[in-house]
Amino acid sequence: MEPKLLRINRIPAALWGAPSKRLIVAVHGAQSSKMDDPFRILAEALPHCQVLSFDMPEHGDRKNESILCKPPVCIEELSDVLDYAESGWTEICLFAVSLGAYFSLLACQGRTISHAWFLYPVVDMERLTHDMMGWFKISKARLEAEGTIPTPMGQALYWDDYCYVRSHPGGCWPFHTDILRGAEDNLVAAETVAAFAERFSCRMRIVEGAGHWFHTPEDMDRLFRWLRETNEA
Repeated sequence: MEPKLLRINRIPAALWGAPSKRLIVAVHGAQSSKMDDPFRILAEALPHCQVLSFDMPEHGDRKNESILCKPPVCIEELSDVLDYAESGWTEICLFAVSLGAYFSLLACQGRTISHAWFLYPVVDMERLTHDMMGWFKISKARLEAEGTIPTPMGQALYWDDYCYVRSHPGGCWPFHTDILRGAEDNLVAAETVAAFAERFSCRMRIVEGAGHWFHTPEDMDRLFRWLRETNEA
């Protein structure tokens, strides 16, 4: 399936599927793009919906831009995409991958989302930041002093981001939500996702043998079947 490419303000976007009154806004994670395989699978699994994906700063068609992929910017841009979605479709759903879930927790406040799907979501960004600091022996004092510290993961840590996520943990999440995550996910602490699911009555499925990144044919097949099953439930 090939999407229609468009722009929402300055944001490169892709619209998948035949015209429909139901739209799923798809939010990618770090080191991904609007053309990520899970978005294609989403469009194929739910052909009665359209899917709208987009590139966040430093990703996809925006790798050469000077704008950095920082939480306040990404949340503002996701809000712009949601405004665009609400202006043209009558029912809005959400599909968020990894870091995209954290941005969604903030950008969707006060909106109406009929169904959300989270794929190996980051729902506690402060905890993940602390975990990364621990993995790479980066102290709070050092991060404050240096401002920016690259990591071997390819994801830099920023002092201003650290301050932001501490003061913006994400509020109430009142939307019908399904979560899929791998049992071998070594990036996002399992207890943070479990606590989120329990707090907001989300349905969660754990995939044995899968990690944080779903990318194999078997992973894609599991994703396809999960989307079909949870959409009909």
